[in-house]
Amino acid sequence: MIDSSYGNNRHFVQQLEAKKLKYIVGVAKNRRMFLASDSGAARVKARLDEVAKSKKPEDFTEITLPLEKPRTVWVATFSAETIGLEGERVFAIAMNTPTLTEKTEVDYFMTNVSNSLATAQWFVQTYSQRNWVEVFYREAKGWLGLSEYQVRDKISLYRHWILVFTAYTFILWHQLTGGFRRRWANKDLTTFVDALSAFRTAISFRFVEWLNHNRDVFTAYKASLGFIWA
Repeated sequence: MIDSSYGNNRHFVQQLEAKKLKYIVGVAKNRRMFLASDSGAARVKARLDEVAKSKKPEDFTEITLPLEKPRTVWVATFSAETIGLEGERVFAIAMNTPTLTEKTEVDYFMTNVSNSLATAQWFVQTYSQRNWVEVFYREAKGWLGLSEYQVRDKISLYRHWILVFTAYTFILWHQLTGGFRRRWANKDLTTFVDALSAFRTAISFRFVEWLNHNRDVFTAYKASLGFIWA
């Protein structure tokens, strides 16, 4: 699931296909494609938005996405060849109104998944899951330091990312199961930030508790550095 900033990069998509990866990418409305003519003769070259205008209302399927705020879209799919790729790909046109003249939002997608799987329902339901990727990056970058590192070699980057992924999974699991709520919070932990705050409270308490039972260890450590514990 890739947005149009990458989907419009022909070389990027070619690399995905070279690695035999399946994808849905957003594409620009001016993408050029070749459609079979009604006569079955030479293929017709057209822009994606021109194809959208040629579609009839009955070509679109009404789909309601079961999101936190349910959203209804109208989707049409078709197959066509496009510049830079061999063979046909499946395209989708998704609008927030039943007709193109009324629309205020329209998105275009392309996939290398087979026709039998790449239905209108599959397109929008699969691509809507991309929002959770954005949610992860928002929380991981904003609160867990995903983009805050001072290492450059590959193995160190992997270690940093694994630590962040593990921490994110741990916090999210406790948020969903109520693990922190039972002892470390006085409100429902409905957001990732609330759960993280409860986790920090728990860690602070555990550290102070450990310190009170291990003052001799801490004092010896401070003394080894030339400091006096008070």
